[in-house]
Amino acid sequence: MARATNIKLASGGVIVLLSISYFAFSSFTAHSISPAAPWSAPVSSGPCKCQPGSVQLKDQIPKDQFDKVFHRRKEELEKHKKRSPGELSTLLVAPPNSPLQYPIQGFTVPPLRRALVPGLAVSAGARSSYKVVLKVSKGIFSADVSRFRDVTVKGNQEAELTVECSSLLLLNALLASISYQSTIYHVHTGDLAYFSFENHEAIFPITIRQPQLPVMFDMGTDISSQVTVTVKTFLRYDNLRVLLSSVRKFYPNITVIIADDSSDPETITGENVQQYIMPPAQGWFAGRNLAVSQVTTKYFLWSDDDFVFTENTKIEKMVEVMEAAPELDVVGGSVQGNQFYFSLEYDEGDEAEGGCLHRKSSGRFHALRGHPQCFLASGVVNFFLARTDSLQKSRFDPLLKRVAHSEWFMDGLGSLMVASCSDVSIGHQPQRNSNQYKKFRTATDSDTEFKFQLHYFKNNLKCIKFG
Repeated sequence: MARATNIKLASGGVIVLLSISYFAFSSFTAHSISPAAPWSAPVSSGPCKCQPGSVQLKDQIPKDQFDKVFHRRKEELEKHKKRSPGELSTLLVAPPNSPLQYPIQGFTVPPLRRALVPGLAVSAGARSSYKVVLKVSKGIFSADVSRFRDVTVKGNQEAELTVECSSLLLLNALLASISYQSTIYHVHTGDLAYFSFENHEAIFPITIRQPQLPVMFDMGTDISSQVTVTVKTFLRYDNLRVLLSSVRKFYPNITVIIADDSSDPETITGENVQQYIMPPAQGWFAGRNLAVSQVTTKYFLWSDDDFVFTENTKIEKMVEVMEAAPELDVVGGSVQGNQFYFSLEYDEGDEAEGGCLHRKSSGRFHALRGHPQCFLASGVVNFFLARTDSLQKSRFDPLLKRVAHSEWFMDGLGSLMVASCSDVSIGHQPQRNSNQYKKFRTATDSDTEFKFQLHYFKNNLKCIKFG
């Protein structure tokens, strides 16, 4: 049943409130509602379980260095965790049969700026007095007390606000005027608000976030203004020239950026070709970083220097998928019909021991909606189209020099959305690598050991299974 009630304001005006009567909480009996079992927070699952055949990464650390490395990793992890707003990941459970109404999601305020708290209200039967308390730790609450009579407010513009009055309608009218303002500047953090009435308490999150300026790319009118081809080369100029010739055959005007760390670099010329000379043997990921840092288009297409464009290398199809699914960061194709995709399964495990990672070759998830030729995965082959700003989510680690590819996707797990599509492919030139190239390219036991040591510290991993 609905009824209208007039509330007199201090200014002499009147607010007309329309209230709708529901079942009062006090009207329920033990026969109509069964009491809920007491809730307790879930217990941590403890250390993760390594897959059979996993590499135990702590065994890769020299024994005389392990204790120091372990403690440095622990300290760095604590600092890393502080970079994420922990309040926004706190598990909150709504109490049953609560008379409190409050925002459960989506309440976001800019730092140091005031915003009304939406939806605050109490639903309860008749009482002689109503009292609510609101508490936060990173900001203050403010109520527009000047508009209301016969209301007691304590702690206005403080971290703990108490409101007491004899009218429920008046209480809810004042709750609707309450605003929150953070007292610290942070571009992205959170606060937890505690809202209590009698023996009822609720907790709701407040996101404190500085609005970001959009950073967008002008797509232009053709593929040359949308995509840049990026290549890392080392001592394979014959292969590189074949690749460039094939690119020009199908895309005469597209820009090609080459990162070259050859020991005796040769000059590569041509229209819309940019060659950047690096110190010798800086490595695979250092070259990727350099090449992509010079891209000015929305997308970059990564190609190895011994690939070759064919009639099936349709970059436009990849762009079409990325534009239709803006949440994607990377779309991989195939190399001579092989997509080489994989999935990653990660269990955070115990913080002290580290997590467990399983890289599953040929692992994938489900098809990309609207594009049955594509499916989601964790990583793809060395031939892929990526958003240029995806490097803001995961960079190519220049510590990895000789053998590195899946590590980018491992670092980007949880940040990069990746898909693999079967309808775009590139060719692979016959192998004709020089002995000098093989000497630098082939990974040694020490390279593999270093990579495992890096995963132990950087990714806080206990073990890795490559399957």
